[in-house]
Amino acid sequence: MDISKLNSLVELYFKKTEEVEGRRPFLKWLKPEKRTYNWEDITQRIFKLTAKIKSLIRQGDRCLILSENRPYWLMTDIAIMNAGGISVPIFTTYSANDYEYILNDCKPSLVFVSNQNQFDKIKKFIRSDVKIVSFEKINTDSLLIKEILNEEVNEKIVNKDLKRNMPACIIYTSGTSGKPKGVVLSHGGILSNCEGAVELLEVLTKKKDPVFLTWLPLSHSYEHTVQFIQIIVGAKVFYAESLEKLISNMGIARPTIMTAVPRFYQNLYTKINMNFEKQSGLKRKLINQTLDLGKKILKKKELKLGEKIVNFLCEKLVRKKIRNQFGGNLQAFVSGGGALDQNIGEFLNSVGLPTLQGYGLTEASPVVSCNLPDLVKVESVGPPFRTNKVRIAEDGEILIKGENVMLGYWNLKEETEKVIKDGWLHTGDIGELDNNNYLKITDRKKDIIVNLGGDNISPSKVENILCLNENIKQSFVYGDKKNYLVALIVSEKGINKEKIKLIIENINKNLTLIEKIKKFILIFEEFTIKNGMLTPTLKLKRKEIIKNYKQQLENLY
Repeated sequence: MDISKLNSLVELYFKKTEEVEGRRPFLKWLKPEKRTYNWEDITQRIFKLTAKIKSLIRQGDRCLILSENRPYWLMTDIAIMNAGGISVPIFTTYSANDYEYILNDCKPSLVFVSNQNQFDKIKKFIRSDVKIVSFEKINTDSLLIKEILNEEVNEKIVNKDLKRNMPACIIYTSGTSGKPKGVVLSHGGILSNCEGAVELLEVLTKKKDPVFLTWLPLSHSYEHTVQFIQIIVGAKVFYAESLEKLISNMGIARPTIMTAVPRFYQNLYTKINMNFEKQSGLKRKLINQTLDLGKKILKKKELKLGEKIVNFLCEKLVRKKIRNQFGGNLQAFVSGGGALDQNIGEFLNSVGLPTLQGYGLTEASPVVSCNLPDLVKVESVGPPFRTNKVRIAEDGEILIKGENVMLGYWNLKEETEKVIKDGWLHTGDIGELDNNNYLKITDRKKDIIVNLGGDNISPSKVENILCLNENIKQSFVYGDKKNYLVALIVSEKGINKEKIKLIIENINKNLTLIEKIKKFILIFEEFTIKNGMLTPTLKLKRKEIIKNYKQQLENLY
């Protein structure tokens, strides 16, 4: 399939159905007793749903999707576009203020909700003329998707009027710095992104048929684009039950590829490392050798004969056991949506869990670059996809140009003009390209702390290092226009201040003078989406944290 010649994501789906056998398994939700849908099942449902949506909306109308990941999600997304609508996926974890803002901003004419719980979050913000379709029965006048799918529909609509430069969806950013912004992505933008990703995936899917375990919300731009990549490679897709059941779900799905954000890999690192710490004697020696030799291989260093023999044992006795805990078929974890700590990247690759860090942002549809399996540089985010250009501005800012760049922010002309200049998207990230054309993110333009001495400090770098310690669950670094840095440390109840003080003193030895943490506050309440201090993509909402803890932080000076 030549992706560059396709006009829309709808055409992509229907072209793929001509290539795959209809009875081939496609989507499976890992909730108990949920059925597996084959390609024919999904296609017939898309036709029925398209016909119904087309009778309810006009060309270009926005259609909201508020649901957890499930097969109905993908069917709905494709049917909306096929009916001439614009898909607006939103997170199930937004605050009431965010829901109110988004519904007023995009003014949907049709709303899809999964169940009563999700409907309750938005019902007071829905206009009276808006039509509602629910995946499960809810207490309001709505169309039930099962009833729509039971209707007889003779017309098999395939929308041939869609063009690459037309809006496919509006994805609202998580709002780390204020209200969510609606990013308008085109059919061509997402197709172009898929084209770049498929070149990478072809290397990963040579050995085994691709199987994905999807955990990241489909309302996230990263996972939203991944679902079209899954279609292109004809993957079998499992939707995870929840984050808590992710590891056990991996044992059932036995994925070959899995995409997730850095927070997942940080938790994985902590779990495996804690298990390693309990080992002693010969087992401990073998673990240490696994890590040392794994890092050598990662850095393309030649192993001596003795090391090759030891590495063979490490492969059989350590790495294989770890891989089997995750289903045994994993070709790669792909990390995106934030910076992955270098130590975590090295560790996971060394213990037999290939982890490829990529880089992107919603405004770029979203992936810009990704590490390649045969040359992983954990300190980098890999080479840019062939389908977009990357340039470093004079001040170090990463600029992106290509079809994958958004059409603009919905209803925000001035904001759009601030970030897209002469076709170049200004990312707000600072970076550099090495001799192999691998991109390295060195800083965030907006999140930089400038101390009283005028030094630029990356708080996220220090926070990542602090969180590598198993006793520190989360951290927040503060110190703009100050003489030194202080931190909020989130830990388990029962951990005392003296223990954390010793940990920080130890960490400080490996930090530069300006990065050292001089004082800290120990807290036991985690930053969560619920309390408004984490975005739905698990990034710190710095403004909210400062608002809640400003006085306590200021008291440290």
